[in-house]
Amino acid sequence: MFTRKQGPRAEYREKQNVRVAASPSLAKKYGKLKSLKVTAGYYAPEGLVCQRELTYDVNLNHAKAIFRIDCPTDECVEGDFDLTKELAAVITKRAKILSGELCCKGWKSKTLMQKVKCDHILRYQLKLSY
Repeated sequence: MFTRKQGPRAEYREKQNVRVAASPSLAKKYGKLKSLKVTAGYYAPEGLVCQRELTYDVNLNHAKAIFRIDCPTDECVEGDFDLTKELAAVITKRAKILSGELCCKGWKSKTLMQKVKCDHILRYQLKLSY
């Protein structure tokens, strides 16, 4: 049987998916958390123009405690946005809103690995209720 070699992006995403799948659900890890609403805007590296925005209510029974959002750049390798620590900290404080910004630290593409960072920006707001 012919097996196709995965590229660096697919290998990275597969590792992240395994890591996420192994984590408990948000409902299991944070029993007092009743709801989580996410609003996130993707910005080009310059940070001036919002390229895309998403808003969703998180299903706490299905979403995992390792809480990450994919980078919008189709060619980005080893990037994405991991909000796990930020989410844990805000839940520990029992805060109701967390806003922030993360920069993708991945590489712009597999041909530019070790040369050019992706640097896309995620501006987010998490609204929580307990």
